[in-house]
Amino acid sequence: MPRIVAEAGEWRNTVTIREQGGAGTAAGEPTVGVVGQVAVLASLWASVGLGPVGWVAGTGYAVAGGALLTVGLHRSGGWSLGPADRVTLARAVLVGGVTALVAEALATDGGAQSAPVAILVVLAVTALALDGVDGYVARRTGTVSALGARFDMEVDAFLILVLSVFVAGSLGAWVLAIGVMRYAFAAAARGLPWLRTTLPPSMARKTVAAVQGVVLTVAAAGVLAQWLAMTVVALALAALVWSFGRDVGWLWRNRHRPAGLA
Repeated sequence: MPRIVAEAGEWRNTVTIREQGGAGTAAGEPTVGVVGQVAVLASLWASVGLGPVGWVAGTGYAVAGGALLTVGLHRSGGWSLGPADRVTLARAVLVGGVTALVAEALATDGGAQSAPVAILVVLAVTALALDGVDGYVARRTGTVSALGARFDMEVDAFLILVLSVFVAGSLGAWVLAIGVMRYAFAAAARGLPWLRTTLPPSMARKTVAAVQGVVLTVAAAGVLAQWLAMTVVALALAALVWSFGRDVGWLWRNRHRPAGLA
């Protein structure tokens, strides 16, 4: 998720590419992900009484994500996910659980205050922790792909977006800037090709991006006084603005280079 949006080459994720005649189809594992999502939603329904809005949000997220992953596999010529991507798929299912809880909370009279915060935080923390696991698995297997990198990035970005929506309910709409910044950058890159130039690796970018999820999860947990939560989230947003600003400046200065992946 570096800089929340990062060049594919910085992500250590993998998709195992099999010949078209190999076992299985590109839709197989994404379908497993959808089934896993339904199982998580059923668990939330049984434990915290997940309502129809949560079911619709979680199921819609899973179906859309599965469809996009299937298309990505077909376009890359792949027929199966690699081990690191399966970890990412598990993370995506956890993010779907967070999405369902946030949607359900916002649809109720109590808003964010009515959400089962403990379960939401556990799901988010687990998803964030597994972000390091899939990278480790990919490095151990020595396999990297643009599709796996993009899959990992999108899962991270969507988790940040959903958490920012939740935290905005208590701290203010300004928190949404953290969640939408990556998507605003991607939208701008469609009209400005120079924004698609591949960025050089940056530990600062990775660190700033990783901090966003941690800070938003802590703020969502409600363990900090409101003034302190606002301060910490504001600092995280300032760091993100700095990171994006630095990268945009570099991209502008190098705008005549060949465009890479967005």
